[in-house]
Amino acid sequence: MSNKELEKEIKRLVHSNRYLKGYVCAVDVLLQLNFLSESDYESWQLGKVDCLEEVCSVDLVKLSLVNKLIRRYAVELDLESSWTAYNQMGKRLSRRLRFSQSGSKAIEEQYATHYVDKKRMAELKENSSNI
Repeated sequence: MSNKELEKEIKRLVHSNRYLKGYVCAVDVLLQLNFLSESDYESWQLGKVDCLEEVCSVDLVKLSLVNKLIRRYAVELDLESSWTAYNQMGKRLSRRLRFSQSGSKAIEEQYATHYVDKKRMAELKENSSNI
């Protein structure tokens, strides 16, 4: 996928996730782009993989572009950024999961940031309570 095609697809996914879920996050977008498989995501959640980037099917340059574009479109939509903790799941001691090979705080924060549309979240909550 070219960078131009990727840009269009990420814009579409940001808008779609904002509408369907009320928020946008990098992990969802990576799964939807098929840059990350469900089984690799689950392995990462269980702590079987050192970092998320290790199991993504694209290089670090492409992953950096994905995060940059998510942030750009989230800002355009005036979504509120919210850092979210990703902790290991399973029976072992819970620990914070790592996203990046480098472990850089800035990169970790990019992956862990969810972009929230509070108005849309309220609408979704209201709709679910009316069912």
